[in-house]
Amino acid sequence: MTDSNDQHPVNVICIKWGTLYGQEYVNNLYRGVQKHLKRQHRFVCFTDNTADLDAGIETFPLPELDLPEGKADKRWRKLALFRRDLADLKGTTLFLDLDLVVVDDLEPLFAYPGTFLIIRDDDLFRAKPLRRINPKRDRFLHSVGNSSVFRYEVGEHSYIYDAYVANPEAATAAYEISQQFQSAQLEAHGHLKYWPREWCVSFKNACVPPFFLSYFNDPALPKDARIVVFAGNPKMSEVLEDGGGHKWYRRIGNTDWLKRMWKL
Repeated sequence: MTDSNDQHPVNVICIKWGTLYGQEYVNNLYRGVQKHLKRQHRFVCFTDNTADLDAGIETFPLPELDLPEGKADKRWRKLALFRRDLADLKGTTLFLDLDLVVVDDLEPLFAYPGTFLIIRDDDLFRAKPLRRINPKRDRFLHSVGNSSVFRYEVGEHSYIYDAYVANPEAATAAYEISQQFQSAQLEAHGHLKYWPREWCVSFKNACVPPFFLSYFNDPALPKDARIVVFAGNPKMSEVLEDGGGHKWYRRIGNTDWLKRMWKL
């Protein structure tokens, strides 16, 4: 086994603006990373509110999309992470959304080969057979990466940022959400590659038993999972803060094990 002191340092980053997520989401994510990543690293949060964050968290202002006032869609703000100049960061960087839980060693996410690694969005959801009515669109959507968890080299994929700021109207007209645009740019440059599907798993579709089986079994962590992602519904706050998220056809059950992994 390689000693962690012999491995090059890396960055783990997140982004937070507005009030949808409280400061505890950043702190809990930071603590999860500290527990599950032994390699030397910086933990950085780009935010508009630095209050009440843990002392070990570095903070920077939100990265800017260099667009005229009123032209930038805040929902596409993540694309600013692909600027050539991202604060003072350099090198290998893992981006993590706030609405996820780190549950096991993150080192494999840095050791896995590839220029750009991301979750395949389809890996987080159940099959959608009706999508096959439009094969071209089905193929594209199957290629889309879910930007909850991705690894890249700072500044080396600035073509994503450049393409968006060059014509944001065309980007938002052609793609529903930023991760679709991001994936299309990565694919065009031959850089799109996915994590092993068992590493980043959906809470709803991988942890909660399907349909009425959920009334007989509580959610459980799948083998080899390293990150649990809350994609779609229920939202993380519904499950881990409010103890809800139930549907008539799907009981959530006891999630104390996941709450303990989140609230370190």
